[in-house]
Amino acid sequence: MARLTRPDMTLVQLRYFVTAATRRSMTEASLDLHVAQSAVSTAIAQLERGLGVQLFVRQRSKGLALTDAGEQLLRDARSLLAQVDEMTDTVRGRHYDVRGTLRLACFVTLAPFVLPRLISRLKEEHPRLRIEIIEADVDGTVELLLNGTVEAAIAYDFGRMHDLAFDHLYTAEPHVILPLDHPLARRKRIKLAELDGQDLVLLDIPHSREYFLGMLHAAGVEPQIRYSSRSYETVRSLVARGEGFSILNNIPQSPRTYDGGELTAIPIAGEIAPLDVCFVRVADVRPTARARVIGTLARELFGGSATPGAPPQQ
Repeated sequence: MARLTRPDMTLVQLRYFVTAATRRSMTEASLDLHVAQSAVSTAIAQLERGLGVQLFVRQRSKGLALTDAGEQLLRDARSLLAQVDEMTDTVRGRHYDVRGTLRLACFVTLAPFVLPRLISRLKEEHPRLRIEIIEADVDGTVELLLNGTVEAAIAYDFGRMHDLAFDHLYTAEPHVILPLDHPLARRKRIKLAELDGQDLVLLDIPHSREYFLGMLHAAGVEPQIRYSSRSYETVRSLVARGEGFSILNNIPQSPRTYDGGELTAIPIAGEIAPLDVCFVRVADVRPTARARVIGTLARELFGGSATPGAPPQQ
């Protein structure tokens, strides 16, 4: 009986494949890797021949699309390369001297609350490690994680999805946002039912929109959406100008808006589901030393705390 031989493959081929799969382009991969495009194409062609499978479907208008075999190899190759990087750092004695660049996604409205402190602490404790930030909504963050563009993310946990691991950092309670001259502005807590029939300024980001509207509908409130915006600060400024109320989870320390208006944030009375802010990664990919360092710092800075930057409740 003939023996089955294992295909030969190199780490270089796997790195080129992972980069091309992440970028969905041979050209973009060659730029990232600082090699000729022909080198990337040749390495991937050799990998496909050695494995006896097609890894990509070449689409003229959309670039590279992974086959089922390519998707499986991408998951396994990322895990393997992460272990190789870890082994290399350990052998070189750099386990506590983590360096390089980590790409981190961050949910767009969380970024100003968590990133400045995280980056500042990172600079103090690990000066040779830097973060490249990509801000995105929930769907964009999930896509960046699953296609390998980023190693980790800081995002809300809007429900378990895909093969992601969520490490809880802190809980962000929802607050009603009102202008200072609103009749309810001096209340300690507000029942959502008291807002029925009033105009709403909606933070219109996927998943956030459904979260806020679902909360209001569950309380029997049919809001009149006067304005909606994807901009956190635009929502705050419109509320301060008396254009309606809003609901937000992360509250800045300053009550002032960009254009000089003022508003107040009041906790909601009753059983209202908060949002968990988490450090997120792909569950079946072993985290690199870089990702572990960032996750540890995030837990030290925010773990178990109230909303970062929020003023103390009166």
